[in-house]
Amino acid sequence: MTISLSHVHILVDDPDAALAFYRDTLGLKVQNEVENGGFRWITLATDSQPEIQIVLSQPHAGRSQEDGDAIAALLAKGELGPAFFRTDNLDATFEKVAAAPGVEVLSEPADQFWGVRDAAVRDPAGNMLRIEQG
Repeated sequence: MTISLSHVHILVDDPDAALAFYRDTLGLKVQNEVENGGFRWITLATDSQPEIQIVLSQPHAGRSQEDGDAIAALLAKGELGPAFFRTDNLDATFEKVAAAPGVEVLSEPADQFWGVRDAAVRDPAGNMLRIEQG
């Protein structure tokens, strides 16, 4: 039996701002975009791992109003789980990411005690992203 990661969801409150960040700043490629019931799902992938899809979706998409409200509140507080990315040039990637509209820098590139060199930011929706040198 073989198992592999196929996709991950990153919840965003503004699909246009998220698309600008993940596509234009991080360089991910749009694979698909779907609209349904006033919500959008945007599927992206990296050139180096095109089989792993990153899906940007909104808190209320496909959920009850109550559940969507609860998730939106967690997103607004920055309390959803982080996403982890790897780059071959952390300093250059960090400079580009830190300069993007709506990004909050949490920590600049540094050697971590767990053995990696990384940096942390919040994307325009408030999601924590850790980017490590790979």
